[in-house]
Amino acid sequence: MARLLFAITLTVCCLPLLPGVGGILASAFAFVPTLGLMEANISGWQAVMAWPGLSQSIQLTLISGLGSSLLAVALSFMILQATWQTPIWQKISARLPALLALPHVAFAIGLVLLLSPSGWLFRLLSPLLGDNPVTWALVQDPYVIGLTLALTLKETPFLLLMSLSVLRQIDVSRLTMVSTSLGYNRTATWLKVILPLWLAKMRFPVFAVIAYSLSVVDVAMILGPNTPPTYAVLVWQWFNDPDLALLPRASAGALLLFALCGLALLLFRFLAWLGCQCLNRWQYTGRRHAWLPGKSLWWPVFITPLAIMPVLLMWSFALRWSFPDWLPSRYSLRFWEQELSYVWSLVGNSIVLAVISASVALLFAIGCLERSVNQRRSVPRAVIAIPLLVPQLSILFGIQVAVYSLPGQWHVPATLWAHIFFAFPYVYLALDGPWQQFDMRLMQTARSLGVSATLAWWRVKLPLLLPAIILAWAVGASVSLAQYLPTQLLGAGRINTLTTEAVSLSSGLDRRISGLYGLMQAMLPLVVFALATVLSRVAERRLLPTSTPTFSGAQHHDTVCQPTHHKRA
Repeated sequence: MARLLFAITLTVCCLPLLPGVGGILASAFAFVPTLGLMEANISGWQAVMAWPGLSQSIQLTLISGLGSSLLAVALSFMILQATWQTPIWQKISARLPALLALPHVAFAIGLVLLLSPSGWLFRLLSPLLGDNPVTWALVQDPYVIGLTLALTLKETPFLLLMSLSVLRQIDVSRLTMVSTSLGYNRTATWLKVILPLWLAKMRFPVFAVIAYSLSVVDVAMILGPNTPPTYAVLVWQWFNDPDLALLPRASAGALLLFALCGLALLLFRFLAWLGCQCLNRWQYTGRRHAWLPGKSLWWPVFITPLAIMPVLLMWSFALRWSFPDWLPSRYSLRFWEQELSYVWSLVGNSIVLAVISASVALLFAIGCLERSVNQRRSVPRAVIAIPLLVPQLSILFGIQVAVYSLPGQWHVPATLWAHIFFAFPYVYLALDGPWQQFDMRLMQTARSLGVSATLAWWRVKLPLLLPAIILAWAVGASVSLAQYLPTQLLGAGRINTLTTEAVSLSSGLDRRISGLYGLMQAMLPLVVFALATVLSRVAERRLLPTSTPTFSGAQHHDTVCQPTHHKRA
């Protein structure tokens, strides 16, 4: 069964990429027979290079993408070096799942309502500003400061969560003890000893953050500048051009975006190698005492999402809210009554896509992990890396061109495939640690008692790993709920979800409608994670012994009750 699931996984995740690559390459060189473009040429590339403002768009993308990624890495490291293995870290790690459950789109809409010139922050500061009008804002600013800060605050919890298993592998306690005996304080130990090891093992998560920040479309449409926009948004605008003869320009732009992300990843890899290998003199020379902030830097990451939720809630019920009042003067249910019937249909579409994609991705992940445990053959890294490291526009654009060449209507299966494709890596990584930590001696004991391998898996392994499976399913569902480009591109505008509507309405003039859809889009993943947490705890309690054994030396499954740690290669 595991072999069959592994084969199906490779087929589903890899086979559609072949016509996708062919589709984007052919359309980038103006060879699209369905549109009457029968001769290959470089007109699309010429149109891209001749576009006014292209260099400025690329510059804004590099500033926001690389800047936010480097800030997120630095912020994560400073928080870790100041709080790791302290009571503060226990509070931080307990709040990470809630922060990750908040979708990027809802976070961006909340920042618009918080940081715009008439937003809640400027309302609170109005007594200090007096009659001086606000001439600056962090929303759609030409220097992408707001977009950079938003991506930094949203990606920092992800890097902190990925650091959990990495730091456990490094054995920070032993390294700290040895460094302390040599006279180094805590911060100097983290800078000179732990930082190079941490960066080497965090390479894949950091690459994922860089690729996402450079190619993000939905958040950049809400918070980024418009004239010109970031490069990913510019390519998205080219794709939405009603003149299909301009399709080669959009395809060439998508390939250029892929090349841009690849160069950025190589640049970061080179800088990390240069600092940790070639210029490593700083590790064993200099002062043995250093200081970095850390404990106070956690609060912006935690407080900002907490401030966003009440802002979305108040705007959804506000009927009249004049500036500079701190609170609305009149409340109303009119907008909820007006949109509720349509919102429920969007919720239904979102839930159906999330349930199907998360369930299928979970089956694929279990099949691949079982095969890796039994036959020592893990899933190819390309299946994990491509959805995380390759820009979504570059993948989906070519697949859509290939889908349009097929007879019939394929928007529903294509959209489902895209959601499964992007949810699978997160589900796999969420289950990889618990699966590798499972003690196979329990299965061997069950087999020695005459139980078949299948029955032993259902009665022994599945119940013990059920809490991790439930949480991994919630991760896949939340990834599906946050997908914007796959639904818009492959859904052909016929599949509407809360995310697509929230992005479309975020540019509207009515902040009440934006707040309503942003609140609903934020609440749905939170509800999924809350239910998954409750179910996983119920499953964990069922594993606890109901009574203490009375015979000497009896111990209830110590290897099962110990916490599992996620390991990464």
